[in-house]
Amino acid sequence: MNSTNSKERVGVIGVGRMGLPMVKHLLNAGYTVTVSDISAANVANACSLGAASAVSAAALGKQAEFVILGVGYDDEVNQVVLGQEGLLDSLSAGAIIAVSSTVAPDTVKTLAQHAGTKGVSILDAPICRGRWFADEGKLLALFGGDNEVVERGRRVYSTFCSDIAHLGDVGHGQVAKAMNNLMLWITSVGLIESGRIAESTGIDLVKLRAALLMSSAKSQALEDWDQTTFTWALKDMQIVSALADQAGMSFPVTGAVKELVKEARIIKATNPPGWTGKSR
Repeated sequence: MNSTNSKERVGVIGVGRMGLPMVKHLLNAGYTVTVSDISAANVANACSLGAASAVSAAALGKQAEFVILGVGYDDEVNQVVLGQEGLLDSLSAGAIIAVSSTVAPDTVKTLAQHAGTKGVSILDAPICRGRWFADEGKLLALFGGDNEVVERGRRVYSTFCSDIAHLGDVGHGQVAKAMNNLMLWITSVGLIESGRIAESTGIDLVKLRAALLMSSAKSQALEDWDQTTFTWALKDMQIVSALADQAGMSFPVTGAVKELVKEARIIKATNPPGWTGKSR
């Protein structure tokens, strides 16, 4: 890193629907940002905002001291960091890789071990709240890592996060995200089932939603119903199920929700309960 008064040179890998507004907020805060993405269109969108581009993770690593990962799956995170032309081929000692992808806790722990041999730190940093909050710079980041790494992360992430919680060591951020997502999908599946039951009675579902938002049934899932897509729900539940298996625990509700989100994704996309009155 440069002097303590200068801003990190930031890299962002994965600049789709969530990553792009993060880049926008970083640029608006005066950060120099370099991006990489398998989609040329995504890169072009980021460059139109003022970001530079890199042809590979390794090329990006030469231009950055703090790299945010926003790719989709564990194997993609591993490839970007550890693979040929990966970040660890080029990042300098003292750099930070912030994993904002939702992955298994063991994935970030293993990355931290590999990165440590190069003098690079891992910030476990999954984010919550979704795309509309990304647009407004009001995401929630769940941090896991050493205090010094977390403090550097706060300065960068505060450009697009209104809230940051430090949960503990590397891995604990992903544990927190997994528990958040477990509760989200339990509630979201419940909203499909309760919505269907309510509709069968002829009740006005929009009026019911307004009433429930004033009651003990109030939830963020009900409030943000229009944002919910179930796109990543199965992956999330697979992570939760693996944690339960590792602990030797049996949780029938968790197992049922893991199966139910498969159909829920189709229902939400094609014929969901009309909680907000919008066309299906």
